[in-house]
Amino acid sequence: MSQVSQTDRDLVRLHWPPELRPAFDALFAIDDAMAEVVRTAREPMLAAIKLTWWRDSLEKLDAEPAPAEPRLQAAARELLPRGVSGSSLAALEDGWAALLEEGPDERRLVARGAVLFMLAARLLDDDGAGLGAAGRLWAGADLTRRFGRVMPPPVDLSRFGKRVRPLTGLAMLANRDAQDGAPEAEATPGRSWVLLKHRYTGR
Repeated sequence: MSQVSQTDRDLVRLHWPPELRPAFDALFAIDDAMAEVVRTAREPMLAAIKLTWWRDSLEKLDAEPAPAEPRLQAAARELLPRGVSGSSLAALEDGWAALLEEGPDERRLVARGAVLFMLAARLLDDDGAGLGAAGRLWAGADLTRRFGRVMPPPVDLSRFGKRVRPLTGLAMLANRDAQDGAPEAEATPGRSWVLLKHRYTGR
């Protein structure tokens, strides 16, 4: 039996409180679903239609039961009770929609990371203040890894408080890639050390 390769997200997930890991999975599954739409679509118009469906379906979660779509059901089960609304999840769509445009607005592309970090911080009972730069850096590095876009420059990240470190480890790994100018192989011992150091020092 072949073994599934471990990813950085698998490493980061281990630093989350066990009771919040399903919520972590549900949040990133929504982002992954939109990424997959962009990655697999043959025509930008078709991808835009599918992204609109995701946005509308997420917004409806605030007033209607989730449809028979596993990722939407997981969002309704794990995220809504923890204060992450469907409409706030729907805001992720704009960054992916921007990627379909000719000459996409870089600010919109990486703003998705700030949104995602804000929502993830909410799961950790934090207001997400000061996480915008970290989220935008992560989003830029994520787009490089997924779609071969230019790696963003490194950022002088502040020292993060203990409450959000299960999340901001993602930004520390992105900064490591940015300093190297290219994505490193995921889930290496060196990247595990970055996360452990960050967990105990905030840097």
